[in-house]
Amino acid sequence: MKRREVITLIGGAVAAWPLAARAQQPERMRRIGVLVPAPADDSEYQTRIAAFFDGLQQLGWVSGSNVLIDTRWGGRDADLTRKYAAELVALAPDVVMAFTSDAVAPLRQVTRNVPIVFAIVADPVGAGYVESLAHPGGNITGFTNFEYSIGGKWLELLKEIVPRLERVAVLRDSAIAAGPGQFGAIQSVAPSGVQVRPVDVRDPGEIERAVAAFAQGSNGGLIVTGSPSAAVHRDLIVTLAARHRLPAIYNSRLFATAGGLISYGSDFLDQCRRAAGYVNRILKGDKPADLPVQTPTKYELLINLKTAKALGLEVPASLLTRADEVIE
Repeated sequence: MKRREVITLIGGAVAAWPLAARAQQPERMRRIGVLVPAPADDSEYQTRIAAFFDGLQQLGWVSGSNVLIDTRWGGRDADLTRKYAAELVALAPDVVMAFTSDAVAPLRQVTRNVPIVFAIVADPVGAGYVESLAHPGGNITGFTNFEYSIGGKWLELLKEIVPRLERVAVLRDSAIAAGPGQFGAIQSVAPSGVQVRPVDVRDPGEIERAVAAFAQGSNGGLIVTGSPSAAVHRDLIVTLAARHRLPAIYNSRLFATAGGLISYGSDFLDQCRRAAGYVNRILKGDKPADLPVQTPTKYELLINLKTAKALGLEVPASLLTRADEVIE
């Protein structure tokens, strides 16, 4: 073999070594942070996070195999949730999954660089998390759980089950952008002869006092809008509605399954599974700024006939036929 051929052969082999070595190296372990602003024993949030993990697994992400997942449960403590938000960001994750606005807000305070995907956030534009639904523009994107127009649907359904409705207490969280927004949407479509008034849901004592005072009048009902605080205090709210014999419509199925009269809202578990898809895309190189915020694709209507009977209400057949689920 000629000297020139030998040199060429050796040079080609040397050039190939690093390529072969790189091909044999395992793919880099990715890291996902998960922030949940609820206690670790909260059954509803356990179901939501399980749906998210299931979505990840279906996309090929297996904890301990090709991805590390750091989960922090903030309980019902805002200070603890803020602490965990900073702790997760310090771990330098590739992306953080945030459940509800109570998780997004503290994460946004500690980073404008780490990608964040959210689920079950009512008004991400009003809250300042994204520039617009179509073009988030920053490090945050995700799935919003409703549009304000749903407020009119809540009032319509409540009026259908309680035709004599004259007064409505709207339970909303004034500390988040969606609170005043939802109340305003309901107020704007309220027919003449139906008065609406806001009730804050941050403090249990305030909820109890306000609902008790509202119940002094007749022909009243409750609309419980979407917020992390309403979810946290769901047992109290459902109990108060039963105690004061107030027909109530709620924003999600967890209230109806807990004894609430009727619920109408988006499928939260579907959102959590779909959020895994956005996390997958970010892990593969997409940027949150380029992923539009998704609005709900599935809504569900639940009616609790046992509660209706306890309140002395007869649910119209037309409403029953439209229900996705009837609890007896």
